[in-house]
Amino acid sequence: MKYQIIGKNIEVTDAIKSAIEKKLSRMDKYFVINDDVLCRAVVQSYEVGAKVEITIFTKEMDFRTEVRNNDLYAAVDLAIDKLEDQMRRLKTRMERVKNQERGLGRSIAFENFKEEQVAEDSEEVVRTKSIYLEPMTLDEAITRMEALGHTFFMYLDSDDEEISVVYRRFDKGFGVIQAENHVRMD
Repeated sequence: MKYQIIGKNIEVTDAIKSAIEKKLSRMDKYFVINDDVLCRAVVQSYEVGAKVEITIFTKEMDFRTEVRNNDLYAAVDLAIDKLEDQMRRLKTRMERVKNQERGLGRSIAFENFKEEQVAEDSEEVVRTKSIYLEPMTLDEAITRMEALGHTFFMYLDSDDEEISVVYRRFDKGFGVIQAENHVRMD
């Protein structure tokens, strides 16, 4: 796995880089390691505490987590724990749905998970909702999202007729996700 460690408001010293790489190396066993696997850690310092964002990029799927803590090294440990938990839940879901391992499973070395660590996945789909996507502007979508008290809102962008999702970002502001594939509206 290739590592990329980036500092924001903090200088990433050799000691910090070495400690983070050592902690992240425990994730190596969960991936089929090749040149396609990149692990990026973004470390950010605040007046009180630090934030660590870890993203692992594989060919089939990306894993990402973000943790704030008063101690930088504790934040790294917590972030790795969260990533391992994400992977255990993915493994459980993939075991339930046969033939799905062909795609996502090519990047993950599931045999390295200990059986006692694979907890029964208690999360399940409890509601399915169909919606009609009304054409609207981004500003209208943000207004509706805030009126509903949601953190995201799906809509049909009236400017480019793309299916879009606006969401509230943790670091303030909004983000927009648009589908790259075009959907024919007949």
